[in-house]
Amino acid sequence: MADPAPLILALPNGRILKEVMPLLSRAGIVPEPAFDDPAARQLSFATNHAELSLVRARSFDVATFVAFGAAQLGVAGNDVLMEFAYSEIYAPLDLKIGRCHLALAEPEAAAKDDDPARWSEVLVATKYPEITRRHFAARGVQAECIKLNGAVELAPALGLCRRIVDLVSTGATLRANGLVEVERIAEVTSRLVVNRAALKTRPAETGRWIERLREVIDAG
Repeated sequence: MADPAPLILALPNGRILKEVMPLLSRAGIVPEPAFDDPAARQLSFATNHAELSLVRARSFDVATFVAFGAAQLGVAGNDVLMEFAYSEIYAPLDLKIGRCHLALAEPEAAAKDDDPARWSEVLVATKYPEITRRHFAARGVQAECIKLNGAVELAPALGLCRRIVDLVSTGATLRANGLVEVERIAEVTSRLVVNRAALKTRPAETGRWIERLREVIDAG
């Protein structure tokens, strides 16, 4: 019988990729040299384990790949998991990287006389319309969301809307655009995510990588 296809671990591009690679190294996962070559055009990469390969994708796409079984494993922020709420995804492990939070922000001058407790409705620009609607609906506020995929901080300056919901790490981007944080919505870290069907059909393989990464996290 032919060997099963390698498990695919989907990783997010950007800042989280830089933070997750040391964890993978400590777990004994070494990608092929092309993974670190900015000129490489390939999208899938072998590792030193024949049963595991890597792909890189946008953070939102990692969750989609795992939910639909294109990748069996992935790394995704719980902001992404909260936004999509895929029932097909199991998140067994907090990797304790990518720490930031989701926050509501608005121009500093407007925030001085503003009280979110008085709102009955709110217009917000955000990459996270589902999280935003649920957050405000929980206290009876109707949120109308303008979906943006980037440069959310520009929305107030360009007159699109007064308020935004976005990820905040140091707050430097908010300050640079004359915005202040009004309300913290959720703490965010990156999680190891697993396709639930793969966990049932390939339990030994998926379980081995979950446990190996758990050992790395527990060891600090």
